[in-house]
Amino acid sequence: MTLTTVSEIYAFEGIQGVYKHASDVTNCEMEFSVYVPSSAALEMAPVVWYLSGLTCTQDNATTKAGFQRTASELGLVIICPDTSPRGETVPDDPEGAYDLGLGAGFYLDATEEPWSSHYQMYSYITQELPALVAEHFPVDLGRQAIMGHSMGGHGALTLWRKNPELYKSVSAFSPICHPIDAPWGQKALNNYLGTDVGEWSNHDACALLLNHGPIEGVQILVDQGMGDQFIEEQLKPDQLELACGMVGQDLLLRRQMDYDHSYYFIATFIEDHLRHHAQALANL
Repeated sequence: MTLTTVSEIYAFEGIQGVYKHASDVTNCEMEFSVYVPSSAALEMAPVVWYLSGLTCTQDNATTKAGFQRTASELGLVIICPDTSPRGETVPDDPEGAYDLGLGAGFYLDATEEPWSSHYQMYSYITQELPALVAEHFPVDLGRQAIMGHSMGGHGALTLWRKNPELYKSVSAFSPICHPIDAPWGQKALNNYLGTDVGEWSNHDACALLLNHGPIEGVQILVDQGMGDQFIEEQLKPDQLELACGMVGQDLLLRRQMDYDHSYYFIATFIEDHLRHHAQALANL
């Protein structure tokens, strides 16, 4: 598959690159970033996928999270995909709202028109993009972890639970834990998947755990800022804690006083998350 380099910048002895390609899955051009540590020149490196939240592109985490220093130290490749397909032919929210359409792919494969022809982010993240990355970068796809923020935290939790053979470790910042019961999630799931709430449960971290049980040997790490304005209506970390407790899933939910929903919060604790993943991947 052809890959075009948008930019490559030297950072902490590694390369922070941005790339684009024509996607057969989303039927449009997609852009993503990859940080490759210098240690990857000696041996194939483990991978951490970072999924961003509503309104974001690959650029938000790449420029604001500050993960490069720790990734270089730990020898981790960090991949930041976009949050949705983009382009003139890609449908958007008809009212221009931020929580549907462009920047709001919710990391699922849409089945409803007009979304289904482009909004195939689940297949893009789990299949097409890994194959492309493996073709062009020194990555060990036998050692993958996944993390994300807000909508991306929802993506990380659901993609991990549905694909434990792919992702050996998982974490999230301020995830949408129970989208079936949250306005953001209800709007997106209804539009992308239709009115069958039973189908929605396949894209809800709490429902997936309750319906399919825990993954043994994996600890979910979640950081939630207690000054986050979305915590009660949209994020619902207490529901994730309850679901994990009911099925026996190991969860470390850290309630961080005073922190909000921003990248200042993420930058404060990103090192902890990368060390969490590095330790899990080193044991493989």
